[in-house]
Amino acid sequence: MHKTSLIQKYNVPGPRYTSYPTVPYWDTESFLYEDWLKTCQQSFAESNLSEGISLYIHLPFCESLCTFCGCNKRITKQHTVEEPYIDAVLKEWELYCNLFDQKPIIKEIHLGGGTPTFFTTANLTRLIQGILNLAYIHPKHEFSFEGHPNNTTKEHLQTLYDLGFRRVSFGVQDYSPTVQQAIHRIQPFLNVAKVTFWAKEIGYTSVGHDLIFGLPFQTLENISDTIEKTKSLNPDRLAFYSYAHVPWIKGNGQRGFNDKDLPKDHEKRQLYEIGKKMLLDKDYHEIGMDHFALDNDSLYHSFKNGTLHRNFMGYSSAKTQLMIGLGVSSISDSWYSFAQNEKSIEKYYELLNQNQLPIYRGHLLTPEDLIIRKHILNLMCQFHTSWNEPAMQIPEMNEILAQLHEMEKDELIIINNQQLTVTEKGKPFVRNLCMAFDLRLKRNQPESQLFSMTI
Repeated sequence: MHKTSLIQKYNVPGPRYTSYPTVPYWDTESFLYEDWLKTCQQSFAESNLSEGISLYIHLPFCESLCTFCGCNKRITKQHTVEEPYIDAVLKEWELYCNLFDQKPIIKEIHLGGGTPTFFTTANLTRLIQGILNLAYIHPKHEFSFEGHPNNTTKEHLQTLYDLGFRRVSFGVQDYSPTVQQAIHRIQPFLNVAKVTFWAKEIGYTSVGHDLIFGLPFQTLENISDTIEKTKSLNPDRLAFYSYAHVPWIKGNGQRGFNDKDLPKDHEKRQLYEIGKKMLLDKDYHEIGMDHFALDNDSLYHSFKNGTLHRNFMGYSSAKTQLMIGLGVSSISDSWYSFAQNEKSIEKYYELLNQNQLPIYRGHLLTPEDLIIRKHILNLMCQFHTSWNEPAMQIPEMNEILAQLHEMEKDELIIINNQQLTVTEKGKPFVRNLCMAFDLRLKRNQPESQLFSMTI
């Protein structure tokens, strides 16, 4: 079938699968706060000494609103918000440490946002030192942060490097002035080049750039120019995301332009195809959905040796069973359950002042959830899964395989010997493939559109 016809056939609303079950299908009504505490302690006891834990720290403040962004953020130019927020995050971390019968061993820290580099170096130092004062550092730790090229200083990079950070990702999106104006993210190439060179000069071992296709007014020429400029800076890894246009969820922030300003389905897929071809021609390897890396990068090594992992922080080469989310709206994962913090900063502070973890919803995974989760992780991290072991089988497997018949006929996947492998042609359709395994989605189709389009 022609590629355009495949796009028309498979371009449907679907989850991004940063978790399974996806957040809209969490069973929040039967979830108890005590469920999270119990599974968190269980997971910590099972895995802390063997592999350590991961921390995601959400730093929500931004000085201006980017209209493509769907993150939880608070727009302000008042930097007086920094110190009380860090006090709260450190209080939350102390409450977690009090749950455990031994010191945590931290393998991974990721600072996300918002804009982590909104914070001063002094406050970031206080945050990280406060975290590490109550923990040990794993010998193979991986600390990373998201930097905004417009406000990341050399002092930011040096300070975080001195605290153990070796990976940084910079949000680039697109270099076209027209596109930047539409998404309210004015960011000259010179700013990105400056912070990229600084990071490499200081000694960061992995510098990443985030690019987005499908933005308003974006053309093939824009994508080509952006990737040529990107390659000239030679980042170690790249995220090449599809723009998720969901204004019914994200409100006015994504209504700074009209739907007619967005590339049409086939045009958007052309943006991806030309971008992907250019990246592959420039020695980047496709290592998972929307992600590419040079062969010197740890993410590529993890993909090759089968240890690549995906969670609420994205793709990671440092898998841990327990991931604790600190800060407003952060999501934690004990493997057995998920828990999300309050989205309101005020409510987040209020619960911490009552010496309570600021959790407002969660989900306790069922045995079926755990099996489906493994299949979806396999597909997203290795483009392959199998069910030849009893532990990977579910009663609905024949039903799933029947639904996959069309994808097999379209040469997007190969199924044999109780194994499924995604073909090169099928890699752009991995989200659709995961949807075939998503039993919760199939049992409860939404009445209105919840998700962005898969393509």
